[in-house]
Amino acid sequence: MLARTQPTAVNVVFRDCLIQIGNKCPARAGFHTKGSSMPGVTRPRDRNCIQEFFIGCDVGGTNIKTGVVTSTGKVLSYVVTPTEAEKGPEVGMQTIKGAIEKAVQESPVRWQAINGIGLATPGTLDIPNGILMEPANMPKWRYIPIRQLIADHFEKPTVLQNDANAAAYGEYWSGAGRGAHSLALWTLGTGIGCGLIVNGQIIEGAHSHGGECGFLYIQIENGRPAATGMKGALEAYVGAAGLVTRCREALEAGENSAFISERLQSGEPLTPLLIAEAAEHSDPLGLKVIDESARYMAYGTANLMHTIDPGVILFGGNMTFGRNETELGRRFIGLVREEIKRLSFPVPSSQVRIDYASLGGQAGFIGAAGWAWSIFGAEAQAAQRGAAI
Repeated sequence: MLARTQPTAVNVVFRDCLIQIGNKCPARAGFHTKGSSMPGVTRPRDRNCIQEFFIGCDVGGTNIKTGVVTSTGKVLSYVVTPTEAEKGPEVGMQTIKGAIEKAVQESPVRWQAINGIGLATPGTLDIPNGILMEPANMPKWRYIPIRQLIADHFEKPTVLQNDANAAAYGEYWSGAGRGAHSLALWTLGTGIGCGLIVNGQIIEGAHSHGGECGFLYIQIENGRPAATGMKGALEAYVGAAGLVTRCREALEAGENSAFISERLQSGEPLTPLLIAEAAEHSDPLGLKVIDESARYMAYGTANLMHTIDPGVILFGGNMTFGRNETELGRRFIGLVREEIKRLSFPVPSSQVRIDYASLGGQAGFIGAAGWAWSIFGAEAQAAQRGAAI
């Protein structure tokens, strides 16, 4: 079952597999994802199941993150490969295949032990049919049957998922949301991504557009335009461009920031990083812009709470201000929590857990592997057989 047994990590996995051989994984009721004929199941409460292995592959506009992950969420290998999306899908598909092959080569398992492959890509997608349609950050990639191409090449069952959804499932399955029944994950960066998990299901929606909560409207009239042209959506206020625009408008209106002004005069561009650095130095304008971002995110979060009532709400991405490790990160998440109490019903606002995500840039490929486990793993297969009886 295993390629090599000499490394310590491999011996641990091998030992666990030997202990677990012969134990039957209890079949549990499955859940069906919207828009998909393939069932998923909740994470196992009993981990005494034979170890299985899945590949997760998170395809981004810049990098492809790939790894082999066990059925308990343990990462056995992790490979980062430049996407070179500008070279087009033909070259890109070869790069994805190479990344998957390398991830298996660097893991302690052989190909025959791999139970399935999970792909995560940016939208837009046709998830039920496995089509990568029109990803904004990969302009030459149009209507690629990516799931079938990978499944045919490797002769392994393969599932496709939106990258934000996959990241949310990663946190739910193996990260900061582990143990929750429902979860919302915000990813803050160039845009505002979101993934929603309810009772073990990823909310895909009827048209594979579920969870696009960065486009929740928070202003009705005279709203700021997002990159999509939509006016008044959350992303236009809290995404990287929105953060910079709000800061620039404040400077032009005469608000004072000695810290930012000095850096701009030296030729440095105005960026979210500069704004955050200003806030870390107690610059009034920097703090104002970050505090406003927290309040905007609280409005979006309150909308989610009143829609799906999640048990856990997490914040991830590149624009989380050092998370709980810094005073600014703690200030940001604290303001979100305070605003939530003001904006939402007392029971959910007092019981929901609001915190930072824990898996960082690995959440996408871990979640893709986890989603493959939820569909192709022994528990899911047992549930399907039970449902068919």
